Amino acid sequence: MDDKILIVSTAETFTVRGLEMKLKGIEIDVIFSELSVKRLKGIKDDIGLVILYTDGITKEHNDALVFLKDFCLENNSMIIVIGTEIEYEGVKKYIPQGGILDFYERPLAMDKLLDEVEEFVSREDEYSKRKSVLIVDDDMAYMTMVFEWLKDIYHVSIANSGMQAITWLAKNDADLILLDYEMPVTSGPQVLEMIRSEASTADIPVMFLTGKNDKESIMKVLDLKPTDYLLKTIDKQALRDKLDLFFKMQMAEG
Repeated sequence: MDDKILIVSTAETFTVRGLEMKLKGIEIDVIFSELSVKRLKGIKDDIGLVILYTDGITKEHNDALVFLKDFCLENNSMIIVIGTEIEYEGVKKYIPQGGILDFYERPLAMDKLLDEVEEFVSREDEYSKRKSVLIVDDDMAYMTMVFEWLKDIYHVSIANSGMQAITWLAKNDADLILLDYEMPVTSGPQVLEMIRSEASTADIPVMFLTGKNDKESIMKVLDLKPTDYLLKTIDKQALRDKLDLFFKMQMAEG
């Protein structure tokens, strides 16, 4: 994996520096950033994994946690959280469960963490060969559930707003988008319009995954030619079967 690992903390403490040295010792490319919007904005490298050390996080860091969430969603980065149970519960208010790879309670089990990071790095090459599915939904609970349904089969990314999806697509490729219909600010049909209007994204297949099942809503998007229109009542196996069949037919068509 060419992507770097980013360690984020309120300060580069002795423990954080020790973690950096341990990761570099197993030939992991690692950089550090303070948990602040200004510092995180300065990160220009490709980041495959973020390790968030939560010691010292206060309400003053809430904006930085929101920015870190958006940073990870847009860069397709997973997060490992290191802290106490209380700190972890606080972090989950800002960072969706689907974006968190694991949680380690302090005092840190260093060897276990290093093993997991090495395993993550080694499997990223294989993971990147999977079909890429982007889920777009403002309902974090539902989006996280679908993420869990699909993550063992596909390279799954999430965006919790229409504009975040558009920003993500500017930096990443998707083989399929699962799009909610009813979202604040930018609705699903508006997002699909924007996707279709850009040459770089116009041909990406889009399936609506929504609770809107009235005829008016369905007819409204037919001209935008979505690949399918699925209801959120669909269960795990039916959704996996639907996506599996879609990709098989796509492969057969050349």
